[in-house]
Formats: sequence, structure tokens, C-alpha cells
Amino acid sequence: MAMASFARRKAYLLSKNLSNSPSSDVLKYSLSLSSFSRGFASSGSDDNDVVVIGGGPGGYVAAIKAAQLGLKTTCIEKRGTLGGTCLNVGCIPSKALLHSSHMYHEAKHAFASHGVKFSSVEVDLPAMMGQKDKAVANLTRGIEGLFKKNKVNYVKGYGKFISPSEVSVETIEGGNTVVKGKNIIVATGSDVKSLPGITIDEKRIVSSTGALALSEIPKKLVVIGAGYIGLEMGSVWGRLGSEVTVVEFAADIVPSMDGEVRKQFQRTLEKQKMKFMLKTKVVGVDISGDGVKLTLEPAAGGEQSTLEADVVLVSAGRTPFTAGLGLDKIGVETDKIGRILVNERFASNVPGVYAIGDVIPGPMLAHKAEEDGVACVEFIAGKEGHVDYDLVPGVVYTHPEVASVGKTEEQVKALGVDYRVGKFPFMANSRAKAIDDAEGMVKILAEKESDKILGVHIMAPNAGELIHEAVLALQYGASSEDIARTCHAHPTMSEALKEAAMATYDKPIHM
Repeated sequence: MAMASFARRKAYLLSKNLSNSPSSDVLKYSLSLSSFSRGFASSGSDDNDVVVIGGGPGGYVAAIKAAQLGLKTTCIEKRGTLGGTCLNVGCIPSKALLHSSHMYHEAKHAFASHGVKFSSVEVDLPAMMGQKDKAVANLTRGIEGLFKKNKVNYVKGYGKFISPSEVSVETIEGGNTVVKGKNIIVATGSDVKSLPGITIDEKRIVSSTGALALSEIPKKLVVIGAGYIGLEMGSVWGRLGSEVTVVEFAADIVPSMDGEVRKQFQRTLEKQKMKFMLKTKVVGVDISGDGVKLTLEPAAGGEQSTLEADVVLVSAGRTPFTAGLGLDKIGVETDKIGRILVNERFASNVPGVYAIGDVIPGPMLAHKAEEDGVACVEFIAGKEGHVDYDLVPGVVYTHPEVASVGKTEEQVKALGVDYRVGKFPFMANSRAKAIDDAEGMVKILAEKESDKILGVHIMAPNAGELIHEAVLALQYGASSEDIARTCHAHPTMSEALKEAAMATYDKPIHM
């Protein structure tokens, strides 16, 4: 019944030419399975139904789902702890530090206005790092517990293909074993993207990994790259006392963000004393002294300048981790940046070899990888899987947070669709005013004729939680009136979404 309902909705949206189907450059690769022939005397495929290379959000979720579907499953992870970059040196530890640094900042700057006063407040950085590490350790052990519960075999080591159905694993203990499977899923995630002429030493020039483990608060921090990760880590250290300057080659921060929201977001970060040097490139790095001296130049060329820092964070994006897996040995096709080309069922051009998450086209997000993992395994099990890449929410976990789903106003304009915009500021939201945290807005875009919601953008405290009402609305093809006529509890931040929806199809009440 659910699949039939989904099919009907999809047919309707296609008839309106407003389907939220994946963008044309994602997962449209056309297979030619007949071009590859297994040339191995023994595949050993009876050992496992599914082998997953990589234990990150995509890999461990795929492994658990496969086991739940009754498939004999083995997961191979080189790190020795499950959860991948996200849990070990990414999403989870960064959110721990974002929360801890926000608590310190609030205690120092906001508590007094709420009647909570201290004689003094200081940062205990080792304790802050300890809390972060404890959270990571507990979660990684939790995933191992889920593996045991679901009977997933866990192999710790670096895996690489020796045939389409065999993976050679150099184990952490120093040995070697061969894991065999009928279906092998590549879920090795991504790695930090380096910049020419800049060597990351994780001491003075750090990646996001090093930025999560600094032993002291830098007086001056330069962040190269104004994307999600750079702004989040800049926020952490800025709250703790660093003077933060963000250098960005592009003309805007977070280029994928809705333009109007982006401008307000940048103004808010500037109020928090974060400095921005946009349309600027780094052309030289000098580490001969105690700190780091950067030579800068306008992106379009011109007069050079210098910028000094105690620590430089290189946050120029991520690149798929596919080198060294032996993909070329078995004939798996990749694109020019190393992503594995797959069809809509996550199958590569080599029968029995699949790929998910950051190693295939699409947003490099943990929750996207999880959805990939579940859908891929469902296909392998003979069921139907589905991931709609237009409905993957994105969140910047600064304060306030910025969250979005669907299309930006710029994208809607480019489509030539007649649309309406509804906005509502949190300054007019009673809960936000009551807690004295009212920076931000909700913006909704809807098709003018049908009132179907095309995109929702929220800048607010806990925007990452608020966005999921919008994700669900878009998933089911809701109109702005549908949200506006849905009762929301009072007083809540969620009422701002209701009021923005009212502003989209009619008029808001509280503005």
C-alpha cells in the first residue's frame, strides 16, 4: 500500500514537472554489465551474502540492515572503531565541542541577563575534550553492540579487492585474511581535500581532525574555506576566545545556501566577531617562524597581502576515499575525481559490486550515506529501495543553526516556475523572545498555482530539528496551506514555520 501511494504521488509530481527526483547528474550512470566477465576459478561467494567495506554511517547501517533482512553479513573497517569519520573525527565530536563552547559562551555573555551570575568563568579545555572523547567512545561501543545484536561479523583491517567477490584484509593485528561475498558494498567514505602547496601537519596547519584536538586555544585562527565544516569549527574556537578569520575563494559563504538566508547568516557570524575575506585565495604558506604566515591574493588576481595565524584550518571540502581499494584491478569505473559510477540500484559496472555514500555522486552527508546503505541492501535482498536526493536536509550547526531542504529561491527562478515566498522572523516568535534567542527567520518557497512547497530554509536555534517537519511536508507533496492549517503547540519555535506557511499562501497572524 505504501509503495502504491508513493507511486501515485510520484506520477502526480511528474505530471506537474515539479518532481523531487534526483538531479540529472546523480546516479544516472548507464550500466553495461556485459562488458565485464568474472575471470576467477573460485569466487568463494558462499561465505557471505553481503560484505561491506567501511564502517561509517553508510557502511555500518548497510551491514545492520542486511543482517536484519536475513543476509549473512561481514563489515570491514580499517580504523578499528566503527562510525567512520562522522563519529570518530567529524559530526559527533564537532557537535560535542560546538555544544560545550556554546555553553561557555552563554555563561560568559548571556547568563547574567537571565539572573544567573558567576564571580568568574573559565575554559577547562582538557575537560571539554574529555567530554567529547567520552561521547565518541560510548557511541562507537554502541555500534559494536548493535553488530553483535544483529549478528554482523566485524573484521578490523584495511580491505582491498582481489576479485569482484573477494576482499583481502590487512588486519590491525598484523595478519591477512580474505573475506568472500556474493555482493560487496564499497562504503569507504571520504577524506580531507588538500590544497596545492599546503602541507597539513595537524599541529599548526590542521584539517578538521586536528581542529578537534587542539591542545590550547589559538590566539589567531585562520580558516581556509567558508563551507559547513569551516564555519562550525571557526565558531567553536571563536567562542572560546580565538580571533577567527575565514578566507574563501568564492564570492559567498556556503554557496549552496539560499542567497537571502546566506546574507543574514553572514551578518550574524560577523556580529559574533568572525571576519571574512571573500574572493581571496592563498598563494603561499610560510611556517619558518613560530606561527604561520599566509600570502593572499584576490581570486581574480592582483596585489598580494599577508595574514598571520597561530593555527590554520584547511577546510576546502572532502574527496572520495577510493584510492588503494583495488577498484582498477577488477574493472570498476570511476569518474575523474574518483567517485564510483553506479546506477539507480547502487550497482557499479561490475556485477556484485555496489557503492554508497561519499564514494558516489551526491551530497557528502552522513544521513545521505545511511539512506544509501538501507536502499542498496534492500535492492540486493530483492526488495525496493529509494533515496530522493532533492529531499536530503542540510544543516550548519553554528548558533544560530541554518537548515534547509528542497530548492533555493535562485534554483526556483532558474526553473522558470511562478512561485510565492513566505517569511517569518523569530523576532516575532513568542518562544524565541521568551528565551532571548530570536536571531533568524523561516523562509518558504511554494509554486504559485498549486501552492506545493518547493523549498524551506530556516535560520534559528535548533533549526536542524525544526527542518524535519518541512522534509516530511515535501516528501508528501504538501502545500504551504497544509502546514498553515496544522495546529502547532504554543509557545514553540515551530510556530514560526506555521506563520511562514501562512505568509506564503495568505497572511501571517503575528506580524
